[in-house]
Amino acid sequence: MPGQFRYPPREAESVARELWDAGIRAVMLFGVPKEKDAQASGAYDPDGVVQRAVRSIKKSVPGMVVITDVCACEYTDHGHCGIVGDTRSGVDLLNDPSLDIMDRIALSHAGSGADIVAPSCMLDGVVQSMRHALDREGFEDVLIMSYSTKFASALYGPFREAADSGFQFGDRTTYQIHPGNTREAVMESMLDLDEGADILMVKPALPYLDIICRARQEFDLPIAAYNVSGEFAMIKAAANLGWLDGERAMMEALLSIRRAGADILITYFAREAARLLSKG
Repeated sequence: MPGQFRYPPREAESVARELWDAGIRAVMLFGVPKEKDAQASGAYDPDGVVQRAVRSIKKSVPGMVVITDVCACEYTDHGHCGIVGDTRSGVDLLNDPSLDIMDRIALSHAGSGADIVAPSCMLDGVVQSMRHALDREGFEDVLIMSYSTKFASALYGPFREAADSGFQFGDRTTYQIHPGNTREAVMESMLDLDEGADILMVKPALPYLDIICRARQEFDLPIAAYNVSGEFAMIKAAANLGWLDGERAMMEALLSIRRAGADILITYFAREAARLLSKG
């Protein structure tokens, strides 16, 4: 992923200032711990990488909206999004035991100063459980951006390699949406809306513009679209080979996501796009 880097928490302040000066007003944080375990304990460590980065950014650039990814896949030694155990179909993610971990992660992020927490684990009931936990601890103003329509996509590969979050067994098709299932995609967003989500997300973006459009028509909440690592990598690779104009392809892709109905764009192109937009 050209131009993308993993930053240590001590550099969060300088990176946030650079982005703010470029006109970017929100960042989304993912963490890669030094050590992983089966319980994802690093994800809710008060002194974890994300928690330290949040505190640093909010102290140095208080106007920056800080969104944190709430999941366990980067923190577990097996690469799945929570607790795993025996199920009828074999060893797989255990939904209900994993909810407690997500609540603990969200609370630790909120306690560090996060403005928005974004559960990406696709657990049933995670938004409701997290909302109750946040409200109970006095974080009523912390928003939840749900990865409500997250497909089992082949386009997450570059991120998983960068975050060292590939799974050691199985896959995530049991808790992510099949790429061909429009009705389930809409239903999942409807469930998260009912559970108290403040923002709904479609991920990936470009292969699912129809889903973004459908979500915009169906729901009154803000719609976010995640222009994922594989989408970024394809454009960059083609541009590096001279097969297309990288800047024009980037802006066309981002415009198409916005045109489909996304209110919020999450993209690895943010720096480059902000630079071009600042030129008018």
